[in-house]
Formats: sequence, C-alpha cells, structure tokens
Amino acid sequence: MVAIAPSSADSEAGLPPLTGGPHRARLGVISIVACFGGLLFGYDTGVINGALQPMSAELGLEALTEGIVTSSLVFAAAFGALLGGRVSDGVGRRSTLIALAVLFFIGTLVVALAPGFAAVVVGRVLLGLAVGGASTVVPVYLAELAPFEIRGSISGRNEVAIVSGQLAAFVVNAVLGSTLGHVDGVWRIMFAVCALPAIALFVGMLRMPESPRWLAERGRRDEALAVLRSVRAGERAEAELEHIEARVAAGVAPRGRARLRPLLANRWLRRVLLVGIGVGVAQQLTGINAIMYYGTAVLEESGFDRSAALIANITPGIIAVVGGLVALRLMDRIDRRTTLLTGFALTTLCHALIGIASIALEPGDPIRPFVLLALVVAFVGAMQTFLNVATWVYLSEIFPLRVRGLGIGIAVFAHWLANGALALAFPSLLEAVGITGAFFLFAAVGALALWFIATNVFETRGRSLEALEADIASGELFARR
Repeated sequence: MVAIAPSSADSEAGLPPLTGGPHRARLGVISIVACFGGLLFGYDTGVINGALQPMSAELGLEALTEGIVTSSLVFAAAFGALLGGRVSDGVGRRSTLIALAVLFFIGTLVVALAPGFAAVVVGRVLLGLAVGGASTVVPVYLAELAPFEIRGSISGRNEVAIVSGQLAAFVVNAVLGSTLGHVDGVWRIMFAVCALPAIALFVGMLRMPESPRWLAERGRRDEALAVLRSVRAGERAEAELEHIEARVAAGVAPRGRARLRPLLANRWLRRVLLVGIGVGVAQQLTGINAIMYYGTAVLEESGFDRSAALIANITPGIIAVVGGLVALRLMDRIDRRTTLLTGFALTTLCHALIGIASIALEPGDPIRPFVLLALVVAFVGAMQTFLNVATWVYLSEIFPLRVRGLGIGIAVFAHWLANGALALAFPSLLEAVGITGAFFLFAAVGALALWFIATNVFETRGRSLEALEADIASGELFARR
C-alpha cells in the first residue's frame, strides 16, 4: 500500500482560505463552458448506441463493418489524446479547446452527410481525434484553474458532462427512433444534433481565460496573476502564484514543450506514468463502454425486443448522471484511493452477479430481462459513483506541470486503446460467449484491477498540484508502503 509521508513542500497551510464572491461564480462559469468538451465527448461516444442499427440497414453494414464504425472513433481518440496533450503543452489549454470545437463540428458534418461506409469512418475518425483531445485537455484545464480544496469537485464536473452527453444521446436516439424510425437517414439526424454543443464550446471558449499555471510556466506572470485574480480573492491569488512560481523555478525539465525522453529517464516520473496508465486501462476494462456503445444489443440479448431495448437503455444513462452528481459530492470528502478501491470492488461484484443471473434465468424467462437490466443499472451506478469521476480527476492531478499534457496524453492514449479494443471485440465476444462469458471475464479483470490499485495508487486529495509535484521530484511520494 502506498502512503504519503508528510512533506515540507506542503505549503498549502500558508495559503489564505477560500472566500465567496464573484470570483467563485466566475470559476463556475469557466467550468461549465469547458465541460461542453465533455458533453461532446459523451454524445459522440453514446450516439452510436442507437444510430448503428438504422445506419447498418441503410449502408448495408455487417458485424465487422459495424465494429469498424464504432471502434474507429475510439482508436482515433487514442491518438487525439496523445496529440491533444502535446499541443496543449505547446500552445495552451484554451487555444487547444477552441481548435477541438472546430474539429468536433467538421467531424459531425462529415458523418451526417456521409454517402457511404468510408465517409462515415472518416467522420468518426475526425470526431475521435476531437474526443481524445478533449479527454486530456478539459480535465487538465479545470484542475489547473481550481483551488486545491475543491479541485476534485471542479475537475469531476467534466465526467458528469460526459455521462450527461451520453444520456442526451440515448434520449435523442429513443425519441427519434420511436417517432422517425421509419424514415431513411434518421441516424444522420442523431449525429447532426452534436453540432450544437460544438458551436457552444467554440463561442464560449473565446471568452474564457488561459490556464494560470500554463501561463506561469511560460513566464507570463502578469497574465497568470490576472487570471488567478478573476477566480480567487486578491490575497489568495498572489499567494498561489508565488507557490506556482516556486515549483516552476525548482523544475528540472527545460522550458517549452515537454519531451518523452526526460519523462521516461526519471524513475519517479516513469512510475507515476505507469500508475496513470494502469488506472486508465483498468477503468476501461471494467466493460463500462460495452454498455455505453452496445447497451441496446446487450438488452436485446437479455430478452427485450428492439423498441423496448431502446427505451430501457435510457435507464443506465440516467443512473450514470445521478451517480456522477453523487461522486461530485464525495470527491472532496473521500480519498481518491479509497474511492477507486470501493468502485472496483462493487463493479466486480456486479459483473459476477450478471454472469450468475444469466445462467440461473434461462432465455425466455419473463423476469430475465428485468433482472439483468437491474444488475446492469447497478453496475453503471457503481461505476459512475466511484470510478469514472475519480479516474479522470486522478489523472489530471498526478503529473508535474511541465509534463502534464504529455503525461496525461500517454495515460489516456493507453486508456483509449483499451477502449477501442473492447469496442471492436465486444460484438464478437457477445456472439461467442454470450452475456455469461463476457461478464465473468470482466469480473476476472476487475479482481486484477483491485490488486493493482491496492499496491500502486498513491493519494492526491487535499494537496496542491505543486506539493504533489515536489514529492514526486524527491521520490517521497513513494517512500512508504
């Protein structure tokens, strides 16, 4: 078990306390605008759940090409995450988010107007690059703007936005599928809806500030102080800037864009990177996105007909949003490590129960679909309350400033590769071993994830990003087990 030893770098106690006022409202507005990136992430990953069937009927897709259409976004997101982190280190978090909004809009138009399979894949790749970029840049932007006392609840808003986007996709799919399901091209309308939040993100970010930590690292002190004064009381803003500048001055990495070689050469940074990769990949291998991408197919396999499955699929989406809101309440009250351990324990239990129920209740049993739906909802609720928000918050916290974009980009790159492999393989897995085999496999992976979290994850709650960075540089963060 990794614990944090007390550190002389913990200068948080010397910072003036947080106070109310217009600056707190300003921070709230910034987080809402930035979270349109999370909303787009959620909608674009969730819309395929209901759009795939009418798209397949119109374009003549089969199992393999359906998997390619679904997973093309996810694999592209892996590279978008890597590139997004690098670009944001170079040109800034705000500028990167503005560029991603444009990419979201272009990708949406390409898919909605696609004449065939190849064009759909091109559009999904563009959307994937945007989704991956948003998945790295939005959490970092929010973490670098938030005071350490409430960083968990501020950064965690992005995950709530993601599942809200997925829920919106499920509702739009159900409404359009029920009312316009007989119309050719209804799936195009499902995708076109995504253009609206892309426009909102572009317009909103034009009025938002740059990350003060990124500005300070570039030596732009006056701009960094102006941003901090807009989201903190005056005395607190100046004290935080001094804290940030002290860590920038103590940094060992060269100014400018982060490089991979120094990151891998430093034993402590290398270890942090491995922890970040492990947490991200473990979260994906719970199979949560098998539900988010193929939930309708899973519910049909459990015994619902097509129309009922589309409507029932909204339930996990609702629970995901509720779980996310609960998670925001918990993030600044419960340690990250405890939250992750609880989440993997509960999701692994749900996997095992789904497998057992699918054996005990044979196909054709009238209660089978409802029991499996209840267990899927319980799994999604546990996942969202204890794992999804915590994972994205944790990844945004653990990397030092000068390699933060690169570090989270690599970790999320691995996260998206695992996601893509699952998206590509799940239809074949479901066909080969059914619900029973698939969820018993997820349970086995969950047990391995519990071991990894228990033996490798260190705590970050209640500490400034600069104090964490100091303990990483000294190795003190890993000193005691």
